[in-house]
Amino acid sequence: MNPTQAEKAQAFRALHERAGAFVIPNPWDAGSALLLSTLGFEALATTSAGFAFTLGRRDSEGSLSRAETLANARAIIEATDLPVSADLENGFGHDPEAVAETIRAASSVGLAGGSIEDASGDAGQPVYDLTLAIERVAAAVEAVRALPLPFVLTARAENFLHGRPDLDDTIRRLQAFEKAGAEVLYAPGLTSLDQIRAVCASVSRPVNVVMGLVGGTFSVQQLAEAGVKRISLGSSLARAALGALMRAAREIREDGTFSFAAAAMPFAEVHRQMRPKSA
Repeated sequence: MNPTQAEKAQAFRALHERAGAFVIPNPWDAGSALLLSTLGFEALATTSAGFAFTLGRRDSEGSLSRAETLANARAIIEATDLPVSADLENGFGHDPEAVAETIRAASSVGLAGGSIEDASGDAGQPVYDLTLAIERVAAAVEAVRALPLPFVLTARAENFLHGRPDLDDTIRRLQAFEKAGAEVLYAPGLTSLDQIRAVCASVSRPVNVVMGLVGGTFSVQQLAEAGVKRISLGSSLARAALGALMRAAREIREDGTFSFAAAAMPFAEVHRQMRPKSA
């Protein structure tokens, strides 16, 4: 019997409570979610960038609507029995009530969790001031607590992705988000194990770190020893797939050969993993 939404959310929360670190890969559509679910991963997360690329759009604030994001999340949820957490960007609105509405809508499509970031989408002030950032997380927490089902809320401090590599301010924000009630804390773009250790030591809630960005590449063991609980991949799997596509296309266009097919996933294997239409 398929797990219920509540069971999946409880299982997702339990992953954050056990010893060690776990990897949560990021599919960009139902097919990639199906393939990843065959490999023993215990949860999945959406990727706003990976999804935007499938639509031929840049990854930027406002590129995706709330409705598009949640439709993509629903497709991924329906493709797998694993818990799914969503990249909910900045909550699709500046004011706290917009964030709360996004949390309610995210739960309604079956998500086990989701993240809210403090990036504003304003090039002049790319990160919300601390007071507003805290109010937005607090509104998300209040919305989560009013839900009839569990929902794991992640709060993101985006300094390092927006040209503000201020570790002290990032930690100050994560501590404030923890105090506001966020269950998981996340500062994408950290570049060293020392930074990661400092973040993990500064808070008591589970910390998510993203791998696959430009910069330091650390193993699961190294990250676990630094205090990390959850390791996500952002758009890196989507970009890896696009990289393979471009290498194959360049070989065809420039060399007139087709050797790329030897490294492609066999049709029969892909076909076997996909579901019939009736499913």
